[in-house]
Amino acid sequence: MKKLDLEVAVGLFLLIGIMSLAYISIKLGKLEVIGGSGYTIYAEFEKAGGIKPGAIVEIAGVEVGKVANVSLNNYAALLALQLDPSVKIQEDAIASIKTKGLIGEKYVQIAPGGSERVIPPGGKIRDTESAIDIEELVSKYVFGKV
Repeated sequence: MKKLDLEVAVGLFLLIGIMSLAYISIKLGKLEVIGGSGYTIYAEFEKAGGIKPGAIVEIAGVEVGKVANVSLNNYAALLALQLDPSVKIQEDAIASIKTKGLIGEKYVQIAPGGSERVIPPGGKIRDTESAIDIEELVSKYVFGKV
């Protein structure tokens, strides 16, 4: 009987340890297991410049969401942006793909507009600026096409 109690106690201890490790991994990794809160809007770019799902979305240097999905739509990159429910984007806002530092990670920066009307969930940002391709700029400079 004592051996069975010890085995049950060790099993429960291991189960609690594994559940704790999973919880910490999800929280530290900022993963969402059961759907994210907020709403999704879309932005279409000529070039995505290597941006990946999970990249942050910023307004004035403050993180307000993340890139939920990157897909191809009529030979353009369509980004699904998952935004916090408290953030409202004006319909004349401008979305840009930027790089942190010279070779840092990519993120989406939104410059707010002045319009009174906001983009509804599932709506689309009209004005976008694609990522700057450093290799293309260097090659233009080297071959004298600047």
